[in-house]
Amino acid sequence: MKVRPEVSPFIVASILSGLLIWILLALLGAAWRTALTAGFFLGASSVAYMLFFFRDPDMVTPSEPGAVVAGASGKLAKVTEVTENEYIKGECLRISIFLSLFDVHVNRFPISGRAEFLGYFPGKRLFTFEEKSSDVNQHNAILVRGEGTVCLVRQIVGPVCRRVVYWLSHDEETEVQKGDRLGMMKFGSRLDMYFPKGEIEMVVRIGEQVTAGETVIARIVRKDKP
Repeated sequence: MKVRPEVSPFIVASILSGLLIWILLALLGAAWRTALTAGFFLGASSVAYMLFFFRDPDMVTPSEPGAVVAGASGKLAKVTEVTENEYIKGECLRISIFLSLFDVHVNRFPISGRAEFLGYFPGKRLFTFEEKSSDVNQHNAILVRGEGTVCLVRQIVGPVCRRVVYWLSHDEETEVQKGDRLGMMKFGSRLDMYFPKGEIEMVVRIGEQVTAGETVIARIVRKDKP
């Protein structure tokens, strides 16, 4: 199983936590075998979860022209018509995917095109199921200009998620392919994708489980389509 290298500090922290529990229990008078067992169990369980959480499986991205794939693995929770005034500047369809602590947290590009990192925006840490969390929570913003449409991606921080990471250049546009790795959200969060209204058609329903880089969630509408 492929695991992201960013797991390293969390592995160290897990081992140190196990050692700390062992020492504390021993100082409190627990039998050394009991203290050692408790510390080992805590440390080993934490290490195992961190390796599971930071897994980065390879995905098979559909080559179908015009297909839009999920940018995150999780539950497709909302599809909302909104007005985006800053980058797309108009009526949009916002597709929201919620990630649990058991989903793969590596994000991928929904479409091919030129990707521009717009920045990291500080803010609140509301629960991501709240509607206003899309606008007021801390997030990364990435704009992808593709053939037939444009996509604004927001990696949104929730109360559990401590950090969102974007791996490509922060200083210049980058040519990306649909399904390429984009970044990661650590410990549960939400990913929003904005598309200009009328430029895509949804093909999945709210409540469905989707897989980043693999599940086709929409198709780009041809410009010559009536």
